[in-house]
Amino acid sequence: MLDRFDLTKKVVLITGGAGLLGVMHAEAIAEAGGTPVLLDLDLESTQDQAKEISKNFSSECLALMGDVTNQESVKHALEEILRKYGRVDVIINNAALNPKIQDGTSSLNTNLENLDLDIFNKELEVGLTGSIIVSKIFGTYMAGQGKGVIINISSDLGIIAPDQRIYSTKGVQSFKPVSYSVLKHGIIGLTRYLSTYWAHKGIRTNALCPGGVFDDQPEEFVTKLNNLIPLGRMAERGEYKGAIQFLSSDASSYMNGSILVIDGGRTAW
Repeated sequence: MLDRFDLTKKVVLITGGAGLLGVMHAEAIAEAGGTPVLLDLDLESTQDQAKEISKNFSSECLALMGDVTNQESVKHALEEILRKYGRVDVIINNAALNPKIQDGTSSLNTNLENLDLDIFNKELEVGLTGSIIVSKIFGTYMAGQGKGVIINISSDLGIIAPDQRIYSTKGVQSFKPVSYSVLKHGIIGLTRYLSTYWAHKGIRTNALCPGGVFDDQPEEFVTKLNNLIPLGRMAERGEYKGAIQFLSSDASSYMNGSILVIDGGRTAW
């Protein structure tokens, strides 16, 4: 059975590949013998991450510059991958704009009463529309080859509403923006749609809903969030790797249209 987790010769596209989770997803693919392809806007940063992954895991890792909101850019990325590898086996829709909580500042100054529609539309364009565009272009190709996997990255906040109380730090009230909830819930809807749309073409589509990853966030925020999680802590870097390997591989060959929640139990409360 362990052989079914093997990703040798599998080519895997990861959008938002230079970000925190994108790099972790790429490492998971490389660890299982696959070839990760990182797609991001910042080519230099993406190349640096690809070189590090190649060095650490003795696996080729390709860096591409691309804009998931631009269909021509995504088509070009597909052409580049096919030119180099001749195939695409898995796509991981990971790209998103996710403002960070900063200690004592209101970087998430997006309360609903003062919603900036330009920011709202941009966040949905990257996180949701971008996933649709990538799925359309790469999914059409994989449907033609008769096999493929689509993994959409949602969130525990695609299952539940954000608890806005935890975003108050040092007396400054910030808010998780409505755009994040809308797009992460939308990702789940997209997953279910695609899971039935291309199933007869051999394409499986599932979503991963991760909880927050500890990344030196403010102590007050971390403490509040930990109190909402039965395991009492945020995820550590790399704790989603096993899920990515499972969803990408033949180990999940009968899994389609599923929403895999890994959040330390937060959504169980």
